[in-house]
Amino acid sequence: MSEFDDIRPYDDHEVRPTLERLLTNTELADAVARLKFPRAAGPLGWLLRPIVQRVMRRQMRGVESVLGFQEVVKGYMQQMIEDTTTALTTSGLDRLDRDSAYLFVSNHRDIAMDPAFVNWTLYHGGFHTLRIAIGDNLLTKDYVADLMRLNKSFIVNRSAKGPREKLKAAKKLSAYIHHSIVEEKANIWIAQREGRAKDGKDKTNSAVVGMFSLSRPKTQPYAEYIRELKIVPVTISYEWDPCDAAKARELHQQRTSGSYQKAEHEDVKSIARGIEGQKGHVHVAFGEPLAADYQNTDEVVADLDRQIVENYVLHATNCLAWERLNGDLPELPYSYPSRPFSADELGDTRQQFELHLANIPADHRQTVLEMYANPVSAQLGRR
Repeated sequence: MSEFDDIRPYDDHEVRPTLERLLTNTELADAVARLKFPRAAGPLGWLLRPIVQRVMRRQMRGVESVLGFQEVVKGYMQQMIEDTTTALTTSGLDRLDRDSAYLFVSNHRDIAMDPAFVNWTLYHGGFHTLRIAIGDNLLTKDYVADLMRLNKSFIVNRSAKGPREKLKAAKKLSAYIHHSIVEEKANIWIAQREGRAKDGKDKTNSAVVGMFSLSRPKTQPYAEYIRELKIVPVTISYEWDPCDAAKARELHQQRTSGSYQKAEHEDVKSIARGIEGQKGHVHVAFGEPLAADYQNTDEVVADLDRQIVENYVLHATNCLAWERLNGDLPELPYSYPSRPFSADELGDTRQQFELHLANIPADHRQTVLEMYANPVSAQLGRR
């Protein structure tokens, strides 16, 4: 495993030294204070910081392993679910074997919450927790990198320069994923594309799937290698996207000026917003493991896209956005368990949706509506 030391998650023997480093990090303490006490953290940050550090030290006392760290994270996750969701449902886990390892390829709407919700549902379904792919572009702060690697994240090198260096990095990533699943029986999560689907269109990037097979021995048939990876499509759907206004601002600027320049540490702020923002009903759907006689990357991509779209659980917000754009309600079931869409049942949600739109800048409202409506369009397009 030494060949993967620069990208792999931390091992148990690295946990305590990393925690000691984190517990003295003032930036982390300030970030936790803002998350827990958003109103007081600004004027009283100097007072809250030592209190937060003492609490964290007490919570981390005796933690000497990755599992021990994840037990602490579990408490935070439970609180976040109680505070920011109205329901968390799942489907498709009965298709999977708890004793097998899988490569979970997911649609991508939220930087941290997508893998967190998949991890949570797997854990409570009796499965091993995930090793999570995370781009090095998100690790702009040392404490973020440490936290991610403690929580079983591995690093995707997106900062490589030049074709040769990029290919080398992709081959290492491919080998690490294969090694994790086949040799170590460890579950893997990776997004279907680099970057979130800010427009609500879930499309797999063929380069991601192409990377999977870069470490395939030349003598091994492509379909056999893909089956070894046990790829499972995963679809996550949020009733409310805490980052929808920020995504709309970025998309609007790209459309009007041709480009968008992220602010320093903008992704870290998006992570925080995704964690603390209201999400409503969240559904995690697991598809069928890919087991066909695939001949090439395009066939794998097509199967991933088909299942991710078909398994998307629509919410009332998706249907209301479609209605606003098209003048009528889509003839599709929504929610989970699914039920026919009835305008009469959604008075409160409609009022909440209209109020939410009113708080979006006028120039961005069309973009927000399209963002929520596009999953409806995708399902109607497959009929």
